[in-house]
Order: sequence, then structure tokens, then C-alpha cells
Amino acid sequence: MQEIVLSGGWMMLPILVCSAVALAIVVERFWTLRPARLAPPELSSQVRGSWQKGKVDRQYLGALRETSALGRVLAAGLASGDAGRDIMKERIEEAASQEIHDMERFLNTLGTIAAITPLLGLLGTVIGMIDVFSAIMIHGTGDAARLAGGISQALITTAAGLTVAIPAIFFHRFFVRRVDEITIGMEQAAVQLLDWVHGEGSAVQGAQRDASGGTPGAAAPSRRRPPKPRSGKADVAQDGAAS
Repeated sequence: MQEIVLSGGWMMLPILVCSAVALAIVVERFWTLRPARLAPPELSSQVRGSWQKGKVDRQYLGALRETSALGRVLAAGLASGDAGRDIMKERIEEAASQEIHDMERFLNTLGTIAAITPLLGLLGTVIGMIDVFSAIMIHGTGDAARLAGGISQALITTAAGLTVAIPAIFFHRFFVRRVDEITIGMEQAAVQLLDWVHGEGSAVQGAQRDASGGTPGAAAPSRRRPPKPRSGKADVAQDGAAS
């Protein structure tokens, strides 16, 4: 293996560097992009139960932000729940954008490595073929074994570049797909949060208004006392005065 690497020439050095960086990114993203770590499936129901019980306070939101990426998104929404549905939605979108940016970290680098390593290998092959034809011009074509050895050495860089690029492309698309799946799950949880706070919350307020006897701001029905019936003496006195 070492002989093959050394026979590839100096263009093998950047290809080896790209392979090491790609391997490090793959291992790190496998550890980081775990769905159970970023968006625990039971977290949404736990937050809903705490909200219904009135346990959502500053301390609870701080602990929720430390749990996961989904926890930070839900905490951003709960912190602005009293500001209205539109403002709450904006806060959730801002927090989700930051989390998606963190999840996509190093993926562009991995995609770049997948794109340039075949080109590096091709460049090494072209340089090797130039050396081979330069040798033909100097020594002629009498030594076929030497020419075949030079061509095989020139093709090593292409093989090495493809060996790095193929797994890099696979894992790049794999991680992009995983980020999309986690993002969809976070969006669904955020929509449910909006429905809880501004759907069930409105229903609870309406029930409280109905229990208190009407909507706020409605005028209470006036109670007028019925006119007192006039006595017979008062009628006679009024008739006498009129006559």
C-alpha cells in the first residue's frame, strides 16, 4: 500500500489530505446528527404537559434549551408566547434557522472534497502522462515495460481520487437527507406548539369568559324597576285638581 501511494507522485499528497478531512467530517457528523439527540420524539409531549400544568417559567426554559436543538426551538416559541402568534412564529423560525445552520456544518466542505478529489486525480494522471511522453521523446519506445510502468503510475492518482470521492458523495447526500428529516420533525413540533399556545389557549380563555358571564367589554343588561302602581286616592286627587 505504501509503495502504491509513493508511486503516485506528489499529487497523492493533497488527495491523502482530502481523504483524512473527509473521514474526520463523516465521523463527527455521524456523532452529531443523531435524531435522538437533536429531536427527541418524547420532548414535544413533555413540553405540552408542562405547559398545560403551568410549569413553564424562566428556569424551565433554560433547562429546555440545554436538552436538544428541538428544545431550543420550542423554548424560543414559549418565551414569546404572550406576544402573539405572528411574533411567536418569527422567533421559532429564527431559532430553527440557527439550528439548521449548525446541523449543516462541514457538509459544504464534504461536498467540495467529493468534487475536487477526482479532478486532483485526473491532474496527477495528466502530469504522469506528460512525463511518460517526455521519456518517449528522449529514450524512444524501445522499453515497453518502462512505458507501461510509467502509465500505471500515472493512473494511480485517478484511482486514488475516485476512491476518496465516491464515499464522500455518498455520505454527503446521506447527511443532507438526515438534516432534512430532522428539520421536518422540528417544523411539525413547532406547528403543534403554535396550536397549543394560540389554539388551546384561546379555548381556555373563552371558557373562562363564559364562566364569568359574558365576553369582556360587553355591557351588562340593565335592570329597571317596574313603575309603582298609583293608589286610588292619588287618582281622585289628580282628577279633582284637573277639574
